[in-house]
Amino acid sequence: MSGSRAVRQVTQLADRHSAEQSMFDRVRDFLTRNALGPDPVNYEFGYRVASNPDSDLARTVDELTDGGIRLTRTDIEMLGGAVGIGATPTTESQREAIGQVLVAQTQMQVEGFQDLVANIRSEARDFGRDLAAKADAIRDIGPSVSVSDIVRLTSAMLERVQSTEEQLEAATREADELRQKLEEARDNAQRDPLTGLANRRAFEEGFAEHAARGATIGVAVCDIDHFKRVNDGFGHAVGDRVLKAIAKTLSERCEGHLVARYGGEEFVVLFADLTLDAAHLLLETAREEVSRKRYRLRETDVPLGEVTFSAGLTMARPNEPASDVFVRADGLLYAAKADGRNCVKIG
Repeated sequence: MSGSRAVRQVTQLADRHSAEQSMFDRVRDFLTRNALGPDPVNYEFGYRVASNPDSDLARTVDELTDGGIRLTRTDIEMLGGAVGIGATPTTESQREAIGQVLVAQTQMQVEGFQDLVANIRSEARDFGRDLAAKADAIRDIGPSVSVSDIVRLTSAMLERVQSTEEQLEAATREADELRQKLEEARDNAQRDPLTGLANRRAFEEGFAEHAARGATIGVAVCDIDHFKRVNDGFGHAVGDRVLKAIAKTLSERCEGHLVARYGGEEFVVLFADLTLDAAHLLLETAREEVSRKRYRLRETDVPLGEVTFSAGLTMARPNEPASDVFVRADGLLYAAKADGRNCVKIG
């Protein structure tokens, strides 16, 4: 082997070692930032994120952890399942995929729980038969029964009782896990993954619940003005940050009322037990706060320009469907857009 060839091989080995060390450091930093243990699942997920920082998965992780939020093991399992079947994170298909994973997991637990309950029922039935048989045996023995016979029969009964208690304890754990999975699936089905707000389904269910109890209901439809300019001029990642910022302001200023992302750059607020004037005041407070802010690019400090939203607000009539109320509020929103934007129209 020539000297130059040996040098090349040594250099290649050194470069490969350096690259591997760099990758290890990035994965280790990822695990440390999220307080995750270095088990195979966490490490493999961290490797996928660190090895392809421009991937959909990496961008989704950046969005979920924006603001110092840490990933949980549940987040990793859900994202891993969604990516594994080829879905694109933060899209409707990803939400459906996550929902399918949760439904499948829940279905498996339901089936396992049913089997466990059936076993307990069978065990209890058999135990009842054995107990009756042993009672008959004691009566048949009569006065000649010995202490050792009673101890033997009692010990057998206690073993069966202990076995049944253990199965009941396992069934209780299964029930708790099942309840948690169902709550998780329900929350996922009613939450927008980008903003963390409720989604359209949650709005419709909330409207129905308030209507059923006879509450006074107000509905506001809000839309970000010239949002396409933000996406076209600065990219969708910046657009997503704007969506999250406005979602946060609406949630804070309309605290106690349901704020949902209805779709795209459109939000809906469900006011309950408020007058039109009181709801209008809350909405105006949110609108003014958004319009006062001066948004800038985080990386370059370049200003985005003015970001505002327009809104339409109306009160539901007795027994009026949510769809009709929404259409009326949406019409008022368009009137606000036509009147120069950055305003709230009521009616």
